[in-house]
Amino acid sequence: MNTSNLIQKVWNFCHTLRDDGVGYGDYLEQLTYLLFLKMADEYAREPYNRDTKIPKGYDWASLRTKTGEPLEAHYLAVLHQLGTGPGMLGAIFFKAQNKIQDPAKLSRLVQMIDAESWVGMDADTKGDLYEGLLQKNAEDTKSGAGQYFTPRALIQALVVCIRPEPLLTIADPACGTGGFFLAAYEWLSGTGKWIKDNAAWLNHPASQLDKKQKEFLRDQTFQGNEIVPNTRRMCLMNLFLHNIGELDGEPAVDRADALIADSGKRFDYVLANPPFGKKSSMTITNEEGEENRDALTYERQDFWETTSNKQLNFLQHIVTILKQDGKAAVVLPDNVLFEGGAGEKIRKKLLENCDVHTLLRLPTGIFYAQGVKANVLFFDAKPKDGQIHTKGIWIYDLRTNKHFTLKTKTLKLDDLRDFITCYHPENRHERKETERFKYFPYEELVTRDKASLDIFWLKDDSLDNLDDLPPPDVLQQEIIEHLEAALAAFRDVAIGLNR
Repeated sequence: MNTSNLIQKVWNFCHTLRDDGVGYGDYLEQLTYLLFLKMADEYAREPYNRDTKIPKGYDWASLRTKTGEPLEAHYLAVLHQLGTGPGMLGAIFFKAQNKIQDPAKLSRLVQMIDAESWVGMDADTKGDLYEGLLQKNAEDTKSGAGQYFTPRALIQALVVCIRPEPLLTIADPACGTGGFFLAAYEWLSGTGKWIKDNAAWLNHPASQLDKKQKEFLRDQTFQGNEIVPNTRRMCLMNLFLHNIGELDGEPAVDRADALIADSGKRFDYVLANPPFGKKSSMTITNEEGEENRDALTYERQDFWETTSNKQLNFLQHIVTILKQDGKAAVVLPDNVLFEGGAGEKIRKKLLENCDVHTLLRLPTGIFYAQGVKANVLFFDAKPKDGQIHTKGIWIYDLRTNKHFTLKTKTLKLDDLRDFITCYHPENRHERKETERFKYFPYEELVTRDKASLDIFWLKDDSLDNLDDLPPPDVLQQEIIEHLEAALAAFRDVAIGLNR
């Protein structure tokens, strides 16, 4: 079967299951379990002959010989058994459940996967198939999975600006489905359709990796955290299908809260989009069954300030885990740029201790989480020598007079082309100001009210000329975004009043 037919077959079966109430997320989950088992079976045979650590009787061969209710019962036993396994095996099957209640449909899914040879299939094909399902799952508002999915065009642009190099490490303390890792992998390996399609202007270094560099890229480059078990599972499978990690190795993504403590590990690059929502909290149920949300603060010696603001904590954590000359690109909501109290103190410390050199103001309508106004902050770690390391920040405004939606006008890499050109990845010290790209010296930044970095200068043309208004669907989405942002702000105030 050719590639396009296979992808269509997998998609069609997803729609069949949706009629039974099985959403994209549940389908992805079952596909992950079965694909992993089938690929492990292929690796255990000639010419690979690898020890996959999967016990006999709980392997692919034990599933493909059964149908109906015996298959359903055995599948449950397999999921439970493999969830107790070591390394990548245990991580993929951690707390695994069967979400396909119709044994006949489960049997058809097993047969569909069994009919193909997956190990020999092109990594782009497997990866594109899985990434496509992840995106569909993110678009499904009921699943709530959109919060773990960063627009791929934005991720690709950040990777182009950072330009990671071989034999260096990359971390993401809230890695979702692994988008940053995949784009960095594709940049380093020279694979990925987006690189080939935009080769004329990306200036990609087309040198081939040697054996040592390839092994390092597969096994040692990436280290992430993801505390939601199902999201972590999908992330690991997404990476595995793109040839990151080993079937019988240790997972590159820890199922742990990155903010709890400093692990002591340090990285060359951090690329991250920490979870939206300002407050870290735990839900506590009392004896009467009532639920209360308790603000969660992280007492860490390496943090400049103790706060329950999740994004400020992630920002401080990222500074900690960078090597002395490490580079970071972090997606952050507007409140991190202007919030007073701990926010102001953390901003000032960041400007002093790191070289905060670039801020990208993102347009609305590009994230699946509603009501989010976000930015990307680029900074380099510097020695702790008492010097002020930020000389000034270049700010690019991609928000004013820019209109995007998730369906009719999605953000494309080409929409970020001018920003990448202005960023000047080859040598950012040779930048020039443009209408959308301005430089603000350190002295001006720290004298602003609360050292706010929420700076804009372009005039919104649509306010003066009704003919310049965006299309109705875009306008509608922007109104929703503003209302959601206002609601989120009111909720934060309410939480503060109830504490």
